[in-house]
Amino acid sequence: MLNRESQQTARSRRYGRPLRWALGALTLAVVAMFAAMALASSSAAPTVGSTTNAKFEEKIVVDAHSRTLYALSPETTHHLLCKSSECLKFWPPLTVRSSKTKLVAGSGVHGHLRILRRSNGMLQVTLGGLPLYHFSGDSAKGAANGESIHSFGGTWHVVSAATDAPLEPAMAETTPNSPSTPTTSTPASTPAPTTTPTTPTTTTTTTTTPTNTTTAPEKYGY
Repeated sequence: MLNRESQQTARSRRYGRPLRWALGALTLAVVAMFAAMALASSSAAPTVGSTTNAKFEEKIVVDAHSRTLYALSPETTHHLLCKSSECLKFWPPLTVRSSKTKLVAGSGVHGHLRILRRSNGMLQVTLGGLPLYHFSGDSAKGAANGESIHSFGGTWHVVSAATDAPLEPAMAETTPNSPSTPTTSTPASTPAPTTTPTTPTTTTTTTTTPTNTTTAPEKYGY
């Protein structure tokens, strides 16, 4: 009887060890997975970051690949101006794949990040109520060739990281003043010469009536 119990105890110990090892390995795997997810979350690239741009002499807003981001003034999330396919071709929006995407603001970026669902289903990132766009004419990091372009009902500006508002470049080219219109002097009209009518001189011819030899009185003709 004792031998049988001893044998069962030995079997349970022999088969219990692999089970405990498997459970221990599974626990370690789960802990490692959560640790990796936490690490990945903490080290995720920001959706919107900032970088110092020499042209503007301050930090501007950029995407995860350090490409300059723009806003169209006076566009807002409640009044979109860039809606046509042509506009979206030249000014591609900064988008995310899912409305559940966690938006991460990088160091130096102020303002709230949100997701705007456009009428075409596109999920566009906004900062401080401003829809964010790229410019197709920027081919390198740090390029800001879209600054001050007038098109599609407004003016495009890069976005300040400090104020989350459009800004103008510090060294913007000044528009020369329009030359003043030369003053044209109107020559004074020369008064027409006053013509004094010449009064014709009337020559009075006096006719002398010959004196009659008669004694009748003299008569003068008028």
